[in-house]
Amino acid sequence: QVQLVESGGGLVQPGGSLRLSCAASGYSFGDDGMGWFRRVLGKDREIVAGFISRTGGTFYADSVKDRFTVSRDNAKNMVYLQMNSLKPEDTAVYYCAGRRDYSRQHWTPGAYEYWGQGTQVTVSS
Repeated sequence: QVQLVESGGGLVQPGGSLRLSCAASGYSFGDDGMGWFRRVLGKDREIVAGFISRTGGTFYADSVKDRFTVSRDNAKNMVYLQMNSLKPEDTAVYYCAGRRDYSRQHWTPGAYEYWGQGTQVTVSS
């Protein structure tokens, strides 16, 4: 069974930083594109950042560009989301997703087959 497990969420003050991690078993992030998504209460999941493909570059939502950085460690089969200059509007449950269907756009949740359980990020004073 494929499992993706996010960690690193928590409570942070505005302007602070967090690094989210996603560990995979039964699946290799390095073999495919992947995405970080987030869900705000009452809204659909939205793309945050990710990798276009196994060898492709990164992409970022306009709302997090220049603040967040996605990275991967293929040897450890993990991906990361470094979040800096956090804002209250970044508060959400964050998910990692893998095994992209390349017939669909990278910003579409339906483009990914595997999903983690999510980790809560709360930005508040």
